[in-house]
Amino acid sequence: MERLINTKMQVLAQTIFEISWEVCNKVGGIYSVVVSKMPFIKEYYKDYYCIGPYIKGKSDEEFQEEDAPLRVRSVIDEFKEQGIVVRYGTWLIHGEPKTFLIDFTGIIAKKNEIKGEFWDNFKIDSLNAGWDFEEPMLFSYAAALLLKRLEDNMLFEPEKTIIHAHEWMTGFSFLKLKLLGSGIKSVFTTHATMLGRSMSGSGQDLYGLLGKFDPEIRARELNVSAKFTAERACAQNSTIFTTVSEITARESEFILGRKPEVLVLNGLNTEDFPSIEETSIKHVTAREILREFQTYSFFPYYRFDLTKNLMFYIACRYEFENKGMDLYIGALGMLNNELKQNDSDKTITAFIFTGVENSGVKAEVLENKNFYTHIKNYVRSKSNEIITHIINDFVTGTEMEEDLLSTEFIQQMKKDFLHFKRTGAPIMCTHKLNILEEQDRIISACRAAGLNNTKEDKVRVILFPSFLNGVDPLLNLDFYDMAAGCHLAVFPSYYEPWGYTPLESAALGVPTITTDLAGFGRFIQQKTKNEGKGIFIIGRDGKTKQESLLELYDVMKKFTLMEHPERVDNKVRAKELSHLADWRVLVKNYIEAHNFAVLKK
Repeated sequence: MERLINTKMQVLAQTIFEISWEVCNKVGGIYSVVVSKMPFIKEYYKDYYCIGPYIKGKSDEEFQEEDAPLRVRSVIDEFKEQGIVVRYGTWLIHGEPKTFLIDFTGIIAKKNEIKGEFWDNFKIDSLNAGWDFEEPMLFSYAAALLLKRLEDNMLFEPEKTIIHAHEWMTGFSFLKLKLLGSGIKSVFTTHATMLGRSMSGSGQDLYGLLGKFDPEIRARELNVSAKFTAERACAQNSTIFTTVSEITARESEFILGRKPEVLVLNGLNTEDFPSIEETSIKHVTAREILREFQTYSFFPYYRFDLTKNLMFYIACRYEFENKGMDLYIGALGMLNNELKQNDSDKTITAFIFTGVENSGVKAEVLENKNFYTHIKNYVRSKSNEIITHIINDFVTGTEMEEDLLSTEFIQQMKKDFLHFKRTGAPIMCTHKLNILEEQDRIISACRAAGLNNTKEDKVRVILFPSFLNGVDPLLNLDFYDMAAGCHLAVFPSYYEPWGYTPLESAALGVPTITTDLAGFGRFIQQKTKNEGKGIFIIGRDGKTKQESLLELYDVMKKFTLMEHPERVDNKVRAKELSHLADWRVLVKNYIEAHNFAVLKK
């Protein structure tokens, strides 16, 4: 197909229905895609609707139900009689799209019949699939029935109407529409293949094996047949097939049997992020909070110079190899040895933010924080008295006393410090895990890499097994504030179809490491020829793990040894590069996919 390229994109479709399990239902990255894109894509379409599942207690948080237009209301009333409750209203996000939320619980009894229908027509092998498969299947099946009825009532021109479905979870919608003889065109986006994620997550060399295995046999071996066959059926039966990156297109072509026509790269509204001047202010503010955390986490045991300390972080789902946690920890271990051997005055605190089942913050950590807070508050309570004394001495011309601190004050501080002091080693994990720490892969990998948080270590690791939301009892920072307070973001992923977190980190002015197997990393590499500034691209495509590990270590070492002005230059460059992935540019890929769908016979 010839690409449709104009400064202002020509629009051929009239009506768009964007369907996702994450409409009014924040679960993961697709929510960020749909929400951040909305104000920009709505500039192109007057009739733009979203379709999502109605989840009681959750959907209502960002959905305002309204009276539907008369002809739509008649369809909604008709469906209610069939046991499918459809709510119409506004999704309360920027762009405020009109939205249908579907409660499909009334057709649960038909799930086996529906499974049979998809097997007979599309060979979707879901006989033994569980509720995690059945739930989205029922939702998107119900969505298809709704759209067909709206089509029959002539609410739109089907040949100029697109249903844009995200992931296999909603692809059943256009498969059913096809069986119903609908004229609606379909665009299907897979954000990651089920089989590819499963293979790489189980330690298999996905990209090295492409073309050397039977996808159907491998899916059965990994127990993902239902989702794999659904995804394959969606890719092969959509009007236009898309995916989010060049690297995912490569695996899709082999695993799903179709090459995507368009890459719908993921973007951000970079204007929502602080300017480089604002990031500098945020950095100082958040850095002090993170330094306080280090003070009460480490200083009861030993001390080090926080002014010469750099903070690195990784934040991701707990997919140890997929997300490159193994490389991050391995490179940190090598960096620790290097800094110790050279007796460097620089230290690293490396954070790992990921979800791990736990029973709350360790009592030891909370006690340390409470003792620290008590000392801080006591000093503050005496600060006005000390400041007044200094001012009066200056104003009256009295010779300033050498010892401004009273004996009582010093004695109290000594007592408080005795309570603050601890023996043993500092924590590595902030929370009490539901398993023994030595059984956790992250903790055991740190120990194996020689990272033990001892006084002699130059690199210290903190596992924070809970995602930041701004209301936790320790840092009390949201993700963006935490990131702004750090010096380097590290995401050495093996399997990363796009990679929103590296993009967000760069947009926050944080120098960022990613890889050429991450969609965003590959995108930046092609734009900059891997210039090695601001956003650093580690080679993992066609490289051994050891080769990638050494490259990551080398980049982290060079960054650690940078002087402050050079680190600032990298902050500025990271921020600049993030603008390459602004939705103002990338939304045109969605318009192109919709146009292709309208044109395709």
